[in-house]
Amino acid sequence: MKKLRVTVDGKAYEVLVELLDSEETQAEVRRPARPASATVASAAVSAPAPTKATAQSTGAGPGEVPSPLAGKVVSIEVEPGQQVEANQQLITLEAMKMNTYIFAPTAGTVESILVQPGDAVEEGQALVKIS
Repeated sequence: MKKLRVTVDGKAYEVLVELLDSEETQAEVRRPARPASATVASAAVSAPAPTKATAQSTGAGPGEVPSPLAGKVVSIEVEPGQQVEANQQLITLEAMKMNTYIFAPTAGTVESILVQPGDAVEEGQALVKIS
Protein backbone atom coordinates (compact mmCIF):
# COMPACT_ATOMS: atom_id res chain seq x y z
CA MET A 1 0.00 0.00 0.00
CA LYS A 2 1.18 3.48 -0.81
CA LYS A 3 -0.26 6.65 0.74
CA LEU A 4 -0.73 9.57 -1.65
CA ARG A 5 -2.32 12.99 -1.48
CA VAL A 6 -4.56 13.90 -4.44
CA THR A 7 -6.04 17.37 -4.97
CA VAL A 8 -9.29 17.66 -6.91
CA ASP A 9 -10.88 21.08 -7.50
CA GLY A 10 -8.73 22.57 -4.75
CA LYS A 11 -9.72 19.96 -2.13
CA ALA A 12 -6.97 17.58 -0.95
CA TYR A 13 -7.67 13.89 -0.27
CA GLU A 14 -5.43 11.27 1.31
CA VAL A 15 -5.60 8.10 -0.76
CA LEU A 16 -4.25 4.62 -0.13
CA VAL A 17 -3.22 2.93 -3.37
CA GLU A 18 -2.54 -0.77 -3.49
CA LEU A 19 0.09 -1.64 -6.07
CA LEU A 20 -0.56 -5.07 -7.54
CA ASP A 21 1.54 -7.26 -9.75
CA SER A 22 -1.68 -8.46 -11.40
CA GLU A 23 -3.80 -6.64 -14.00
CA GLU A 24 -5.84 -4.61 -11.51
CA THR A 25 -4.99 -1.56 -9.43
CA GLN A 26 -7.31 -0.63 -6.58
CA ALA A 27 -7.61 2.70 -4.81
CA GLU A 28 -9.47 3.62 -1.64
CA VAL A 29 -10.38 7.19 -0.76
CA ARG A 30 -10.05 7.50 3.00
CA ARG A 31 -10.95 11.03 4.08
CA PRO A 32 -10.47 14.66 3.08
CA ALA A 33 -7.05 15.85 4.17
CA ARG A 34 -6.09 19.13 5.69
CA PRO A 35 -4.83 21.69 3.16
CA ALA A 36 -1.31 20.89 2.02
CA SER A 37 1.41 22.45 4.14
CA ALA A 38 4.02 24.78 2.71
CA THR A 39 6.55 21.93 2.58
CA VAL A 40 4.48 19.99 0.02
CA ALA A 41 5.35 20.95 -3.54
CA SER A 42 2.42 21.53 -5.87
CA ALA A 43 2.05 22.80 -9.39
CA ALA A 44 -0.75 25.19 -10.19
CA VAL A 45 -2.23 24.90 -13.65
CA SER A 46 -4.36 27.77 -14.79
CA ALA A 47 -6.46 27.94 -17.91
CA PRO A 48 -6.24 31.05 -20.05
CA ALA A 49 -8.92 33.57 -19.23
CA PRO A 50 -11.89 33.37 -21.60
CA THR A 51 -12.02 36.17 -24.10
CA LYS A 52 -14.93 37.59 -25.97
CA ALA A 53 -14.73 36.97 -29.71
CA THR A 54 -14.26 40.19 -31.63
CA ALA A 55 -13.97 40.99 -35.29
CA GLN A 56 -10.32 41.85 -34.79
CA SER A 57 -9.36 38.63 -32.98
CA THR A 58 -11.34 36.24 -35.20
CA GLY A 59 -10.49 37.58 -38.62
CA ALA A 60 -14.10 38.58 -39.30
CA GLY A 61 -14.34 41.83 -41.23
CA PRO A 62 -16.00 45.09 -40.21
CA GLY A 63 -19.70 44.60 -39.52
CA GLU A 64 -19.42 40.80 -39.60
CA VAL A 65 -20.79 38.85 -36.64
CA PRO A 66 -18.43 35.93 -35.82
CA SER A 67 -19.42 32.54 -34.45
CA PRO A 68 -18.35 32.23 -30.81
CA LEU A 69 -17.90 28.46 -31.20
CA ALA A 70 -17.77 25.62 -33.67
CA GLY A 71 -21.18 24.10 -34.33
CA LYS A 72 -24.06 23.68 -36.76
CA VAL A 73 -26.47 26.38 -37.92
CA VAL A 74 -29.96 25.41 -36.71
CA SER A 75 -31.93 28.46 -37.81
CA ILE A 76 -31.59 32.01 -39.12
CA GLU A 77 -34.03 34.52 -37.64
CA VAL A 78 -33.28 37.48 -39.96
CA GLU A 79 -33.24 38.22 -43.70
CA PRO A 80 -31.03 40.44 -45.86
CA GLY A 81 -32.24 44.03 -45.79
CA GLN A 82 -33.94 43.63 -42.41
CA GLN A 83 -33.36 46.32 -39.79
CA VAL A 84 -32.08 44.87 -36.51
CA GLU A 85 -31.62 46.35 -33.07
CA ALA A 86 -28.67 45.74 -30.78
CA ASN A 87 -29.06 42.41 -28.95
CA GLN A 88 -31.70 41.11 -31.38
CA GLN A 89 -31.37 37.37 -32.06
CA LEU A 90 -29.85 36.63 -35.48
CA ILE A 91 -28.96 32.91 -35.59
CA THR A 92 -29.26 29.75 -33.51
CA LEU A 93 -26.25 27.40 -33.45
CA GLU A 94 -26.10 23.88 -32.02
CA ALA A 95 -22.99 22.43 -30.42
CA MET A 96 -22.87 19.34 -28.24
CA LYS A 97 -26.69 19.06 -28.20
CA MET A 98 -27.07 22.61 -26.82
CA ASN A 99 -28.36 25.69 -28.62
CA THR A 100 -26.40 28.92 -28.61
CA TYR A 101 -28.16 32.10 -29.67
CA ILE A 102 -26.22 34.70 -31.65
CA PHE A 103 -27.30 38.30 -31.12
CA ALA A 104 -26.62 41.49 -33.05
CA PRO A 105 -23.74 43.42 -31.43
CA THR A 106 -25.13 46.72 -32.75
CA ALA A 107 -28.20 48.11 -34.49
CA GLY A 108 -28.11 48.23 -38.27
CA THR A 109 -29.27 46.59 -41.48
CA VAL A 110 -28.54 42.95 -42.33
CA GLU A 111 -26.36 43.31 -45.42
CA SER A 112 -25.87 39.59 -46.02
CA ILE A 113 -26.23 36.20 -44.38
CA LEU A 114 -23.06 34.19 -44.88
CA VAL A 115 -24.34 30.75 -43.76
CA GLN A 116 -27.35 28.49 -44.33
CA PRO A 117 -29.28 26.22 -41.93
CA GLY A 118 -27.42 22.92 -41.64
CA ASP A 119 -23.99 24.46 -42.32
CA ALA A 120 -21.12 23.50 -40.05
CA VAL A 121 -19.28 26.59 -38.81
CA GLU A 122 -15.94 27.10 -37.11
CA GLU A 123 -15.20 29.37 -34.18
CA GLY A 124 -14.60 32.90 -35.47
CA GLN A 125 -16.28 32.27 -38.85
CA ALA A 126 -18.39 35.22 -40.04
CA LEU A 127 -22.12 34.42 -39.90
CA VAL A 128 -23.91 37.66 -40.76
CA LYS A 129 -22.79 41.06 -42.02
CA ILE A 130 -24.51 44.11 -40.55
CA SER A 131 -24.00 47.61 -41.92
